[in-house]
Amino acid sequence: MHDLLLDTGVIPVVVIENADDAVPIAEALLHGGLSVIEVTLRSEAAPQAIENIARQVPDAVIGAGTVLNAEQCDMAHSTGAQFIVSPGLHATVVEASQARDLPVFPGVATATELQSAWNMGLRTVKLFPAELSGGVAMLKALAAVFRDVKFMPTGGVGPGNLREYLSQPAVIACGGSWLAPAELVAKGDFAEITRLARAAKKVVSDVRAPD
Repeated sequence: MHDLLLDTGVIPVVVIENADDAVPIAEALLHGGLSVIEVTLRSEAAPQAIENIARQVPDAVIGAGTVLNAEQCDMAHSTGAQFIVSPGLHATVVEASQARDLPVFPGVATATELQSAWNMGLRTVKLFPAELSGGVAMLKALAAVFRDVKFMPTGGVGPGNLREYLSQPAVIACGGSWLAPAELVAKGDFAEITRLARAAKKVVSDVRAPD
């Protein structure tokens, strides 16, 4: 999973209100070069949306986001999720994910939370909410102490600061909701979602191009 995250660089964080939109969204993001997709459990349609993508878009690596407890982890696993993302750090979610061999990326916002995650054996975490937690400056401070940890900054990351975050050696990928916003989904403008994904992927390529 580490190499896949490093390669994709950007993870679309998607809220899907209608499960019928799941496959077109996933295909649009794939066409833009983004194969790792996080569908958040913030809607009733989310479980079916994850299942639809898992079954019908085999080239997508689909994960469940906003996982708050072990029961949601079980549900995500049963619908085909391939990784788990949480807004915060909770031992039962980590344990439930690991018991099912699912990579899990909990959110941390402080050194204390990160130290707890580190002692759970985790070496890749979500910095959330990234901008409100101190942004790149906070990330640098944490990375200086936890030198074997990689971060997925999410929350306040967008086209305006994506390059700055990706330029940090400790950042493996950035998560963001700007890639498949609700207004574009409502209009069925999947071509624009592809354009946004392609633009984000170009930033990844530019930042990580070999010297």
